Amino acid sequence: MPISPATHPETASRPAPSQPAAPDRTGPRVRPVAAPRPVLSGRPVLAFAPPVAPLLAVSGGQLVAAPRSAPTSGEHRRSRLSSSNPYLRLLATPGARAFTAGNLIARLPMGMLGVSAIIMIAGSRGSYALAGAVTATGLAATAVVAPFTARLVDRFGQARVAVPATVLSVLGSLALVLCVHHDAPAWTLFAAYAATATTPNTGGMSRARWAHLHRGDAAALHTANSFEQAADELCFMLGPVLAATLCGALFPEAGTLVGAALLMTGVLVFAAQRATEPPVAPRTRTVASPLRTPGMPALLAVFLATGAVFGALEVVSIAHAGGAILALQAAGSCVAGLVYGALRPARDVHRRLLLCLTGMTALMSLPLLAAAGSAALPVLALCLLLAGAATAPTMVTGMTLVQRATRPEQLNEGMTLSVTALLGGVAAGAAAGGWLVEHAGTAPGYTAPMAAAALALVIAAAGGGYGRWRRT
Repeated sequence: MPISPATHPETASRPAPSQPAAPDRTGPRVRPVAAPRPVLSGRPVLAFAPPVAPLLAVSGGQLVAAPRSAPTSGEHRRSRLSSSNPYLRLLATPGARAFTAGNLIARLPMGMLGVSAIIMIAGSRGSYALAGAVTATGLAATAVVAPFTARLVDRFGQARVAVPATVLSVLGSLALVLCVHHDAPAWTLFAAYAATATTPNTGGMSRARWAHLHRGDAAALHTANSFEQAADELCFMLGPVLAATLCGALFPEAGTLVGAALLMTGVLVFAAQRATEPPVAPRTRTVASPLRTPGMPALLAVFLATGAVFGALEVVSIAHAGGAILALQAAGSCVAGLVYGALRPARDVHRRLLLCLTGMTALMSLPLLAAAGSAALPVLALCLLLAGAATAPTMVTGMTLVQRATRPEQLNEGMTLSVTALLGGVAAGAAAGGWLVEHAGTAPGYTAPMAAAALALVIAAAGGGYGRWRRT
């Protein structure tokens, strides 16, 4: 606000001060100080806001910003680190760390609940066949229910749908524990575990938030998708280990109970972050299902074949060398996903997907060669580590295509459909891998994941002919 020195009692009789040079306004923006009370005189006087440096000065009858002191060396280091690390820039987005923490807590049970159910049911009923049938029923129910849950999320919002859906899922897990503990009839196990199909796709909701926060920024969205894929791999690495440890060290039901508690806690924390939740887009007309989007069926077929890679590789590796070795495949995928997210992505996403699938097909031949040549276990472990390096970049690129091909108001449904296709592929690949192991042996069994990767490559090459893929 202009202040005239000629009207001030102390300066009315004094000559007007000479006009100083205009201050440098290119420096950092300073925070305002509420109700400043400068002491005016014939010379510019600084108004201090202890204990920080002066923020305001009176110059030429005007209140102006005083220059701030230079940043400290620690601030310089943090600034350089943030500018050079895309993941630090990503997590510096307002509200990102809070919803990411909740999402990671909610996502850890993905790798826990299935393993916990198998250990709990097989230990109490003495039948791995029954345990496998119960978990397979839950997987099939999830494939049916998950797209409808995601459609409700798109229509009514993440918090309004995710919390009650998680409550139903947790109640299903608790019912399963009670049925097992009290030796209820076998059909109750199927019914209880099928109720867990309402579990919301927390990974898809997190990706939807990143897409909302960084819409139009392809580089940031690429980093976000890579981060989410690495988080998936980390949860699938740690989840089974945590479940097995809890069930073995405490009691058979401990893994399911802890997983249900983590799921509920994580979803509550995630849903509480309303500032980053994508707004619900008003629907003024009937919108067709994402399945009718040109090129989307072919893209889902790619996810189906990619899931078969994971399912077959898991079963064959367990039969050949035990389950612990699978952690190396997940570790390779996790590290590759983080490295891939730090790179500058190519603009042609379809070509990028073809390159990733080509690399995955080539690398999936390494476990086959190692097993066929009767290589030592460390050699097979290295081959699985390298084979996993192509899976995360493939999933990241595929999710990017799904995000670009799906309408914003249907983003959760589109990504959940891709996850459903992936789970269906895991089941089909596990069945194919198990059949090969039983009828041909473990070494020929490794042809199943390599063949599934090659099939995904062929589908992607053919599906890229659709105009929708070309425009992305």
